[in-house]
Amino acid sequence: MTAVDSRVSITLPGHGFYALGEPGEWIKPTAPITSRVAYAAAHVIPSVMGDNTPGAPADIDWDATLAYRHELWSYGLGVADAMDTAQRGMGLDWAATSELIRRSGAEAARVGGSLACGAGTDQLDLDALPSGKDGLVAVLDAYREQIAVVTESGAKVIIMASRALARVATSVDDYLSVYSTLLDEVDEPVVLHWLGTMFDPALAGYWGSSDIPSATATFESLIASHSFKVDGVKVSLLDAQHEIALRAGLPDGVRLYTGDDFNYPELIIGDGQHHSDALLGIFAGIYPAASTALQELDLGNTARAEEILRSTQELGRHIFAAPTYYYKTGIAFLSWLNGKQPGFSMVGGLSSGRSVKHLTTLFVLADRAGLLADPSLAAHRMGLYLELNGAAS
Repeated sequence: MTAVDSRVSITLPGHGFYALGEPGEWIKPTAPITSRVAYAAAHVIPSVMGDNTPGAPADIDWDATLAYRHELWSYGLGVADAMDTAQRGMGLDWAATSELIRRSGAEAARVGGSLACGAGTDQLDLDALPSGKDGLVAVLDAYREQIAVVTESGAKVIIMASRALARVATSVDDYLSVYSTLLDEVDEPVVLHWLGTMFDPALAGYWGSSDIPSATATFESLIASHSFKVDGVKVSLLDAQHEIALRAGLPDGVRLYTGDDFNYPELIIGDGQHHSDALLGIFAGIYPAASTALQELDLGNTARAEEILRSTQELGRHIFAAPTYYYKTGIAFLSWLNGKQPGFSMVGGLSSGRSVKHLTTLFVLADRAGLLADPSLAAHRMGLYLELNGAAS
């Protein structure tokens, strides 16, 4: 790392001598953001000396993990916790998840932060799951257990897609029966999460069909029959046109929380008649820019808001590039570059989920988007990473 004309520089494989720019002029809000409801789906930070190897129980650095949530709240964003960004089903076991929900709930209550948490069925052993009616009962009971933990924490419930339900369901009616029962039982409106196979291949055929229009019809029928129990739906299919069509037909009062980490600028800005709110993993990485853009929307500066969001879009598409389920690695790497965690490590050993080439490009795109808060620190850490991986010049 060197400094030329007061700019920090580093030699990067594939990019040569690279001079970093300045951080963006991001601002924290002085009043609640009102133009959109926005949640950043936060990741978890492992203990440096923990045994966070593949298959081991997650060992979390609670101080760093909760500090990250406070950082998101300080920018006026809600936190979506215990979601796929937090490595549900990819290293974060239910014991650690339930503790995360309780701790995040306590912190949200203490500072008045907005919090929604995922309730799923990942405490079940898929290989031991019975078939037929008994399997559906097991899925229901697992959902109930997790919904109770989220409710007791004071957070909004997000009913996540279930690998177990995808395993045991044999018809559309099985999906409708499970979800209708849960919606009848909850006391407060929830968010329904439809997660596509690019995020989790084990969810193939969700809602009873691999045909998206057919699955959408089932999803819409469930929402229509229980709209008073549905705060909103989070759709993570990376298909902007599908989302636009879906949100236009939602019942009054039901929000569309975009989960499209490719096309979020146009979806959040909207078409003048409809717009999407946000529940996004990419917001955990671009939160200073995302917050500033939403503040511009509050002021009526739509063009400036869109300009800011689009300035982050190439970074978002890179982080969420196929195989998309490894996007979490990029979120953690950016967190490390920005000094939000002591080491570049992840539970389940998932820090190996992206290549040196991919993370080098991420570094460049984050810099171009003004999202490296301290260029000197980021360049220093990038140099350490390259040297450790035999890629330093």
